[in-house]
Amino acid sequence: MTLRCDLHIHTNHSRDGESSVEEVVRRAEETGLDVIAITDHDTVTGALYAMTVPTSIIIIPGIEVSTKQGHLLVLGVREVIPPGLGVRETIEIAHSMGGVTILPHPFHMWRHGVGLKLKEAILLVDAVEAFNSRYIVGAANRKAAMMARRYGKPCIGGSDAHHWRYVGYGTTIIDAEPSIDAILTAIREGKTIASCRMTPLRTYTRQSLRSTWGRLKRRIPNLKL
Repeated sequence: MTLRCDLHIHTNHSRDGESSVEEVVRRAEETGLDVIAITDHDTVTGALYAMTVPTSIIIIPGIEVSTKQGHLLVLGVREVIPPGLGVRETIEIAHSMGGVTILPHPFHMWRHGVGLKLKEAILLVDAVEAFNSRYIVGAANRKAAMMARRYGKPCIGGSDAHHWRYVGYGTTIIDAEPSIDAILTAIREGKTIASCRMTPLRTYTRQSLRSTWGRLKRRIPNLKL
């Protein structure tokens, strides 16, 4: 059967997430999604909590890991993978845990794409995020899709939503039975079709400025406007 999935969603368990787990799940139900993956930054608390919320939607636990070279999505894990390691080591750890590894927004350096390690990472991961709804223009998505095809990697789509309103903006149609294990296997086997529509520019800009300001405050605790 075919399942409509959003495989890249943040909740307020992420340092830059704006919406509760319940709001995200409710929105997923309203938009007719069958599957969502909760992939908060460097934590699985939101994903584990989402799995306890009563819903007919399949919740895939996941995490977006901050590697030394850039971000890495890992689906199907329930434990934290330490941030700050090299991308190769992080992928190896994720695979040892049974996780599916996905390279998110690979051509967006401001949002922690893997940059100089891009080719190495694409060769090692299970799939590439070819459609991310938070790109301002479509060129970077097209480049990601081209790179995935060049190296024979499955393409997935994700909203990268940081607010419940944009859950479902990026989707992956997956040919699989409705279970976490079957869905992860289907991703590895490339039984996926990815698509997205863009997050409104004003929202993307506001969230990016808020995230940048948050990083500055963490680095300089006494910083004031």
